[in-house]
Amino acid sequence: MPAARESLLDAAHTALGRRPWSTVRMVDVAAAAGVSRQTLYNEFGSKDGLARALVRREADAYLAGVERALVSRSEPRERLAAAAEWTVSAARGNALVRAMLTGCWAERLPSPTLSAVPSSSAVPAQRRADGPLPSPGDFVGLVRDRAVASLAVPGASKSEASELARACELVVRLGVSCVLAPAGEGGTAGMVRDALTTVRSVS
Repeated sequence: MPAARESLLDAAHTALGRRPWSTVRMVDVAAAAGVSRQTLYNEFGSKDGLARALVRREADAYLAGVERALVSRSEPRERLAAAAEWTVSAARGNALVRAMLTGCWAERLPSPTLSAVPSSSAVPAQRRADGPLPSPGDFVGLVRDRAVASLAVPGASKSEASELARACELVVRLGVSCVLAPAGEGGTAGMVRDALTTVRSVS
């Protein structure tokens, strides 16, 4: 991602942490990033375009964190526990990630439509941001599929593959539930370990 675009997204994210999105001004974002307002409009087209790009970036960062978590341990159950813990941690530290995972968009956040919007941008990254944005259900599938790909065993039977997919989806949904209602004693990882105790495909 070009440096100016990344700096503008950083500035927008910082501004959102300080005040509601409705009061964030494009001129202030440009000034904070050290670029002209025209550069901002060239990159994003509008404030809505900036919001979509910011949401897309945070979604990509969350999914990249899932992938890191899935390779951070050796045991399959621990890898899934790490992915669930990352989900809770990412949502706790980032209001946009929390909103994307739960569908609960607070008034102070931008709330871009999840469907694609018409895009005439010459910037490839913006055309992608103007495409469909993931819904909470999409995130469940995206994380489940990454977990399945990470844990799949070559030569597994169809029933074993199906059991693995169900176990991975269960873990994703447990992680999101812990975003909404924090886990008690044992934390998110403990809840995941307990839930997977009887799952043969995750041992």
